[in-house]
Amino acid sequence: MTDTPNAAQIAYWNEGAGPTWAALQVQLDRQLGPLGRATEAALNPQTGERLLDVGCGCGETSLELARAVGPSGAVTGLDISRPMLEIARGRAAEAGLSTAEFLEADAQTYPLEAGAYDGLFSRFGVMFFADPTAAFNNLRRALKPGGRLAFLCWRSPDQNPIMTLPMASVAHLFPPAPPPEPGAPGPFAFADPKRVEAILSGAGFRDIAITPHDEKIGAGSLDDTLSLTLRVGPLGGMLREHPDLRDTAIGILRETLSAHAGPDGVKLGSATWIVTARA
Repeated sequence: MTDTPNAAQIAYWNEGAGPTWAALQVQLDRQLGPLGRATEAALNPQTGERLLDVGCGCGETSLELARAVGPSGAVTGLDISRPMLEIARGRAAEAGLSTAEFLEADAQTYPLEAGAYDGLFSRFGVMFFADPTAAFNNLRRALKPGGRLAFLCWRSPDQNPIMTLPMASVAHLFPPAPPPEPGAPGPFAFADPKRVEAILSGAGFRDIAITPHDEKIGAGSLDDTLSLTLRVGPLGGMLREHPDLRDTAIGILRETLSAHAGPDGVKLGSATWIVTARA
């Protein structure tokens, strides 16, 4: 598998992040759910439609879409992370949603059935392709003519304290991290709307709209937020490399996050793009 275009991402989401995200599914869905539902509204799923959910993870969005299209419709959740797909399949079975199926596959290269889907959805699942134009070209071919696309991606790091504040508050404890390569696969790969538009138009999409969405989100209580922050993202990686700094970091983080706690738990600002287009 090492010669596949997204081999590094496949390894990361199966051996590293995937098991962690599967274990923290409840907190992550609580945090990201409002953003996903705003994107689902932009897709506007209809009864009886067949939809593709790219980077479906633990399946929350696939199950929501399956409920929207009803028993006469169908949803295929696609992801490269086996641990997360196992959670998704279990949740679908528990919910009795047989119209939601899950496929372990790379959306950039997998031979999806041509012209099979009315709509394509993704909640933060499309920023990790080695060749995004090739990936979206492959996905476009899976859509019916005029089929709809709606996906969610992060704007710039400086606009997203939900992603950056925890690490920034304790960064002085750790050696400086190298700056990310511009445009490299990762959470902020689609922060530049001009790049996103060029990728989609190059892949044959039309009627492209890139709309900013700003919303405070959170994983729940202070303890839930701390638990998530200490295991997910760059801070989790730093703490695994420097376990001796864990207690100091927790003390600083608790104080930082407490300042953002309210009746609904800890909430921080998020800044995303909701991107829509047609095949």
